[in-house]
Amino acid sequence: MPRFSNAKNEQKLRIGVNTRLLLKDKLEGIGYFTLKTMQRLAADHPEVEFIFFFDRPYNPDFVFAPNVKPVVVPLPTRHPFLWYIYFEILLPIYLKLYKIDLFFSPDGYIPTWGGVKTVCTIHDINYEHDPSFLGNNLYLKYYKHFFPIFARKATRLTTVSEFSRRDIAKTYHVPLEKIDVVGCAANELYKPFSDEENTETKARYTDGRDYFYFVGALHKRKNLTNLFKAFDLFKSKTRSDVKLVIVGNKKWWKGEIEDTYNAMQYASDVVFTSRLPLEEVNRIASASIACVFVSLFEGFGIPPLEAFRSHTAAIISDTTSLPEVGGDAAIYADPCNVESIEQAMENIYDNPTLRKECIAKGILQADKFSWDKTAEKLWNTIMKAMQQ
Repeated sequence: MPRFSNAKNEQKLRIGVNTRLLLKDKLEGIGYFTLKTMQRLAADHPEVEFIFFFDRPYNPDFVFAPNVKPVVVPLPTRHPFLWYIYFEILLPIYLKLYKIDLFFSPDGYIPTWGGVKTVCTIHDINYEHDPSFLGNNLYLKYYKHFFPIFARKATRLTTVSEFSRRDIAKTYHVPLEKIDVVGCAANELYKPFSDEENTETKARYTDGRDYFYFVGALHKRKNLTNLFKAFDLFKSKTRSDVKLVIVGNKKWWKGEIEDTYNAMQYASDVVFTSRLPLEEVNRIASASIACVFVSLFEGFGIPPLEAFRSHTAAIISDTTSLPEVGGDAAIYADPCNVESIEQAMENIYDNPTLRKECIAKGILQADKFSWDKTAEKLWNTIMKAMQQ
């Protein structure tokens, strides 16, 4: 194994990284995970050379340290056929050309041959439990065929929750001890705003009215249909002027989600903002009654932690990984039960003392997670893999 030394005759450890999801102004969950962990690993380990493999021209902002070398493998991976060519044919050649000691893939995709040690992060395998979450049949076939292979071929695996660790081990027949939990975190920039600033935020988005909010992709897995139904029921029962703010792009809007929204009695009290910059999401969180994040399936779930850091409450699902994220700070609901979601909303709305207690516990819960901790755990896994 290469040593980390300045001695002339010793080679630097070379770690290749799949950075195809580092897309300027388009960072989604896994891209964000890649950015936050690699920023820290590059800074903490200047003795290591990190080769970032992009699949298209990259933004120079992502070359954030002198020990980071960008390489473009010129095949944008927009389709399962291109995924196969990129990871099974082109990338092994590049790993050999650049003398890579270990390849890290934060989105789970790895070459299945070539002799290079690999660490991959599989965040969750939701498609194994509900294939409709992926939608496109060709994408589903690729995932169901290749991800069990990736899990078994990788030198070591990381994932983001104990739930996902056990799910991957059971579903893909991988030893539990091969998988390490590294977690996730909210952006450290999330903070509470002053009462005056919160009043300004309410005036800007809801004409000064109190509101619940959701942030994320408007995807079936995020359970917007039951959220809309629960909000309608909440309005009918409380006769309040509370609104619901939806932060996210309508990429998967057509179909059941749109139909449910159109059938709402109180659709006029739902405010859509589209995607917003971090500071604006933070302001919306800080001024809210609570975040409502009743997803059907999550490998982790960062929005509750963002809510906690913003000093607001969070109503979240009582399933999959979310109880690990929320701890004793969240209000839990059954995501498949509209009445359960509505009752959680009503409880936090009607009980200021409960909300205050949740906020206090949330501040402590958010402190259990940080990108520094995630990066450190990831590095420990990389070292384990190098020693195997």
